[in-house]
Amino acid sequence: MGSPPPKTKLGDTVPKVAGDISVGEDLEFQRKWWRFEQIVWMLFLAVIVADLLGLFGRGWLAKAEKHTSDDALTLHYERIERTSTPSIMTLDFGPAAIHEGRVQVFVSNSIVKELGARRISPQPQASTIGDNGITYTFPATGGKMMISISLMPELPAENNFEVRVAGSTAIRGHVYVMP
Repeated sequence: MGSPPPKTKLGDTVPKVAGDISVGEDLEFQRKWWRFEQIVWMLFLAVIVADLLGLFGRGWLAKAEKHTSDDALTLHYERIERTSTPSIMTLDFGPAAIHEGRVQVFVSNSIVKELGARRISPQPQASTIGDNGITYTFPATGGKMMISISLMPELPAENNFEVRVAGSTAIRGHVYVMP
């Protein structure tokens, strides 16, 4: 039991050209659409290149190096980091950092708290907690020395920090932590 046949013949209202359906075109709209697609593809390309260069972390643009004027301390770090992603901050000490057979370095609270310092290697001989950070003391055996601080930031933010060797100027910097 189907529906009864229509009483009037249905007509085809779509125009035809040579027996085929004529769809029509709007060249002005098509040109705007093509331009929009080009812009979107350029944006995709720009994001990919920025990522490869390290603008979103882990690349050439993300790496930073600072040093004191007397070369007592050279600091290597990533200025762009990702939340919950480990990174390493490396401190290279020159001969000017050694006083009485030891190196004392101050790191601000932002390195310990906001940037999530997890481990320092080698282990310090002593550490002293102050108002704005921690001072670590390391035995120094010779000319150059290096320590590494393992970081893992928990929250996205811009974090300013300070690292200072006893008897030298401070190194200040900032790290952008992205989600």
